Amino acid sequence: MFDVGFSELLVIAVVALLVLGPERLPKAARFAGLWVRRARAQWHSVKAELEHDLAAEDLKRSLQQTQAAMREAQAALREAGGDAQRTLRGDELMRGTSPPPAAPAGGRDHADGDDHAG
Repeated sequence: MFDVGFSELLVIAVVALLVLGPERLPKAARFAGLWVRRARAQWHSVKAELEHDLAAEDLKRSLQQTQAAMREAQAALREAGGDAQRTLRGDELMRGTSPPPAAPAGGRDHADGDDHAG
């Protein structure tokens, strides 16, 4: 951030010694150190919070992409299942057999005891 070399620090120390004097200089140095530590701690806190927010946003974006891919896969599977059923019914009609009765709207009919997926 700031590029402060040894010569700049030496000039600051000499000016501080001349302005404050030898009695007040150690107290002023401790006070300045305290504020520098507080500023660094605040900066690290802001930086950590920003990184956390960015990670959360990235995770949310990834989750949305995964959900979209799942919806596309589900639609493709439903379409493939519908095509398979139409093909099966067409084959049965060509052979002269009747297709199985349609399942009720609420799901499979478990009253007949037939427990097959389809």
